[in-house]
Amino acid sequence: MTTFKRTDGRKLDETREMKAKVGIVPNADGSAMFSFGDTIAIAAVYGPKKMHPQHLQDSEKGTLRCNYNMLSFSVTDRIKPGPSRRSMEIGKITEWALSPVVMIDQFPNTVVDVHINIIQANASTRCAGINAAAMALAHAGIPMKDMVSSISIGKLDKTLVVDVSKAEEDWEDGEGATDIPMSFTHNGELTHIQLDGKIKREQLKEAIEMARKATQKVYELQKKALKETVE
Repeated sequence: MTTFKRTDGRKLDETREMKAKVGIVPNADGSAMFSFGDTIAIAAVYGPKKMHPQHLQDSEKGTLRCNYNMLSFSVTDRIKPGPSRRSMEIGKITEWALSPVVMIDQFPNTVVDVHINIIQANASTRCAGINAAAMALAHAGIPMKDMVSSISIGKLDKTLVVDVSKAEEDWEDGEGATDIPMSFTHNGELTHIQLDGKIKREQLKEAIEMARKATQKVYELQKKALKETVE
């Protein structure tokens, strides 16, 4: 039986090199950078501030608004600048992933804006963006019940791997590639899952447990970066 080998030589449960830093955008209320290898995401938080126009205000709670943007130079083939259907969708997904932990109900009639920019892309951009956004919110002092950490699990033919790269995303052998981005709280609660491709129920359960374990490493890095700013 041949052992499956990843294109970059990583173990099946190994992420690319991860880096995290907070306080990188001086004029933001909170900011952070998170990277998986060549994928680099920067998040900046502004707020809470009064929601405008006034008819969008919620008297019972504030609004968390996430804006995701891949910069035109982030990939080899230059992409069209400005919002796209995909970027708007990922912005919404990021809101859903973070909403269970952000105590936005403490800020009625206000909005907290999170701007996520991908400055370099090599797959797993939404996961890097969610990680950076969660750190930036904490750095801004927005009350949170827990930290959110995100990772992508890939199924390459029949093999599950952690933190999919672009080369693995484009996998064409056998059954091809399936990408499963997921987000968890530190306590292991799933806040977001997507499925691009096909996977059997039993293997999906295995993928979720694989992701839950991997996000603990992401969390430790996020916690370390936030702790360093306090110290």
